[in-house]
Amino acid sequence: MKRLLLALLLLAAPLAPVAWVPAAWAPVAWALDPTEQLPDPAQEQRAREIGRELRCLVCQNQSIEDSDADLARDLRRIVREQVAAGQGNSQVMAYLHARYGDFVLLRPPFNAGTALLWATPVLALGAGLLLMLAMRRRRPPATPAALSAEEQARLAELDRVP
Repeated sequence: MKRLLLALLLLAAPLAPVAWVPAAWAPVAWALDPTEQLPDPAQEQRAREIGRELRCLVCQNQSIEDSDADLARDLRRIVREQVAAGQGNSQVMAYLHARYGDFVLLRPPFNAGTALLWATPVLALGAGLLLMLAMRRRRPPATPAALSAEEQARLAELDRVP
């Protein structure tokens, strides 16, 4: 039981720093070329907010704002072009979603195609709990074994000694 818990802790340890860092602390992509930025600060802020919601298709666990991959740079450029053209946040997201599918969204929608993706953490936790219960039930309770005649004689002898 202790080994299982230690193994789960060791498997989850690399994820802990990522899970505890607020999104506001995430750095802006270092590869963002100043010439790519929009002249209007409000539009640039909107473009960055949209970019934080989109997954880099190369890095897979970074937003396009945090990635320095060429594809992420292209996606940032598309987002900024759409924002500059007057498209709303949901329209830009819908455009990229239609082009790249659910995978481009860092928070994919819950539907029949993504149900397993959303349910995997709960299923993994449930499987782990069931495994721990099964291991606990399989182990017989610790009951002392009966003493042999020789051991009983030795015990009686020790009881007599003051």
